[in-house]
Amino acid sequence: MMTSRSRRPASAGAEPLPAKRKWRAILLSTLVLVPAYWSILVGLVSAASEEADAPAAGPFIAFGLALIPFVFVALALLSEHPRGPGAVVRAMILTLVVGVPVWALAADGVTGLVAGIGAGGIVALRADQDESWKARALAVAVTAAYVYLSVRVAGDVVLIVAPALPFSAIGVADHLSERRRLREAGRR
Repeated sequence: MMTSRSRRPASAGAEPLPAKRKWRAILLSTLVLVPAYWSILVGLVSAASEEADAPAAGPFIAFGLALIPFVFVALALLSEHPRGPGAVVRAMILTLVVGVPVWALAADGVTGLVAGIGAGGIVALRADQDESWKARALAVAVTAAYVYLSVRVAGDVVLIVAPALPFSAIGVADHLSERRRLREAGRR
C-alpha cells in the first residue's frame, strides 16, 4: 500500500517572519548581489567593447555568475526558509528560465538580470501564509518593466540602483499583502 505525501505549505506551523528579519535578509542578500551584478555588467561591457585593450569578459562574467547561488543561499538562510536547499535550487532554475528570455527580448543585460534575480528571489525568500506569489511575481514584472524603460529613458543612471530593486520589490509586495490581509480581517 502506497502512502501519499501531504502537500502542506512550506511555512505551515511556523510563526510569521518578523518584518525586521525579512528586511535584514533582503538587505544582506542585496549586498551579496551587488558585486555579482557589477561583475557581470563589467563583463558584458567588456565583451561589447571594440577597444583593443579591453579586459577579458570571461572572468568577470564567471565571477558574477558564481556568486548568484550564494545570493539565494543568503536569502533563504536569513529568511529562515523551511525548505532552504530546495528553494535555492528552484531559485537558480527560475533565474535562468526567466532571465535568459527577458535578456533576449529586452536586448539589454540589466533588465534580464533584474527579472531573473527577482524571479529567483520569489521562491528563495520565505513566504508566510498570507503572502501571495502572484503579488511577488507582479512586483518583479513591474520592476523589470521599470528597469527596461529607465535604461532607455534615463540611461546609465538606472545601472546604479538596479541591483537593489528585485528583492526590495518582493519585500514591498509582501508588506502590501500583509496590510491588505489585516484590513480585511478588521472588517470581519
